[in-house]
Amino acid sequence: MNVSELIERYQAGERDFKGISFISAALSGVNLSGANLKEASLSEADLNGANLSATNLQEASLSMANLTHADLSGAKLNGANLSGANLKGANLSGAELKMANLTQANLTDANMDGASLWGAYLAGAKQ
Repeated sequence: MNVSELIERYQAGERDFKGISFISAALSGVNLSGANLKEASLSEADLNGANLSATNLQEASLSMANLTHADLSGAKLNGANLSGANLKGANLSGAELKMANLTQANLTDANMDGASLWGAYLAGAKQ
């Protein structure tokens, strides 16, 4: 599946994309709100300004992903790998980040209001 097909299927009402692989994909500004992206491979993907609110990203790989100004409010990121991810200005309000790997992540100006960070790894994260 390519990016165009993903967007087309999402717009047609499909929400289950568990385990999908879009490593280094150009997904800037994409709307995948409420989608199931559990265990997805999105390492190094460009998700700048993406709407991922209420999205299930549990155990997803988002290492080195560009999530600048992305909306991750209410997203489930439990166990996700966000090491080295750029979350500058991202909205993580109400997000679940239990046991998430945020080592070396850029969290500058990120909205973390009400986010659950129990057991999250934050070594070297920039705030």
